[in-house]
Amino acid sequence: MHPNPLFRSEDREVFEALIDQIGFGMVFLTTPDGPRVAHTPLMSTGDGAVQFHLARGNALARHLDGATALVTVNGPDAYVSPRWYDNRDTVPTWDYVALEMEGRVRRMAPEGLEAFLHAIIEKHETRMGGEPWQATESSETTWSKLFRGIVGFEMEVQAWRPTFKLSQKKSDAERARIADGQTAAGRPAIAAMMGMPGV
Repeated sequence: MHPNPLFRSEDREVFEALIDQIGFGMVFLTTPDGPRVAHTPLMSTGDGAVQFHLARGNALARHLDGATALVTVNGPDAYVSPRWYDNRDTVPTWDYVALEMEGRVRRMAPEGLEAFLHAIIEKHETRMGGEPWQATESSETTWSKLFRGIVGFEMEVQAWRPTFKLSQKKSDAERARIADGQTAAGRPAIAAMMGMPGV
C-alpha cells in the first residue's frame, strides 16, 4: 500500500467492484521452502471473503490451510508524462490501482469448491456474450479428473489495503489532461478510474 493517505479509500463497494471487474489476482505466502506466489482467478463472496483455487501440485497448496496470506488484485496502471502538467520542470510518475487483502485462509470442502467453480464459470461466460459454455458440457470423466487436480480456498479478509494513485496531487485541469492523454494513448481504463466516485 502506498504510504500517502491521499491515495487510499475506505469504500468497500469500490474494493468489491475491483475484485469483480478484474477477477484475477496473486496469493502470497511465506512457506518453509521460502516465499511463494500463485496466480489465480478470484471471486468475492460479498461478505468479506475471497475464494480461489490452485492446482493441487502448486507449491502453496499444501501450506495455505490455516495460514495468514496476502492476496493482491492489480487494476489498471499507466505511465504519467510531465507533458500533461502545467510545469514540465518535474519528473514522470506512474498511476495505478491495487488492492491488498490480508487474512486467514481455509481449505474449502469439495461441495464449496464445486459451487465456486460453477459460479465463476457462469460469471465469466455471461460476460463474454453470445452462447455461453456450460459446465455440464464436460463429461463426468473430464470434470472429475480436473476437479481432483485442484484445491479450493477461502480467505476471510481481516485487512483491506487499497492504493488508488490517480494523480490526486494535481489540479483538476491537469487531471483532466492526464485522463485525456491516457485515453489517447490507448489506456482508457486508468482514465475511467480517475473519474470514479470514492477514489
